[in-house]
Amino acid sequence: MSRVTRVAIPLVAAAALSGATAVTATASATAVPCPPRIVADWARAWNGTDPRALGALFTARGVYTDLGVGVTFRGREEISGWKARADRLIDGIHVTVRATHRDGGRITIGAVYAGHLKGAPEAFAVPMTTLLDLDGHGRIASDQDHYSLAEVLTQSGLPADWTPPAS
Repeated sequence: MSRVTRVAIPLVAAAALSGATAVTATASATAVPCPPRIVADWARAWNGTDPRALGALFTARGVYTDLGVGVTFRGREEISGWKARADRLIDGIHVTVRATHRDGGRITIGAVYAGHLKGAPEAFAVPMTTLLDLDGHGRIASDQDHYSLAEVLTQSGLPADWTPPAS
């Protein structure tokens, strides 16, 4: 049995026990979970330029909560509006999924949230955890994003009391 096979078998077994949907092993014997399709769609929507793409992933009465800034939006239109505002405020907004875990209708996403606040001297890249609750049809009923606004501001070179311009 090759070294890759000896390492990959326990990783596959561990992933199966943890509820991961799939695991692929590379020649370096690292395991990369294959996220559910909704996670890939969610990341693509955040990384894209069409705000409606994010809203379309939610149920009609879906709820999005950004705990970093303490705001909640309800329904596809408000959620799309939040993405549009984020795009106006942050250049190169980008989410990189690092890990996922699914337990029934709840998906936990470990990610890096990055971008450059307009007018800030530096870009930021902070860890983020997102909890997605899905309905029975695979749409997002609830999204809770957890990250440190203080860390975003520190990395951006902005004061702790900075607030975005009204728009």
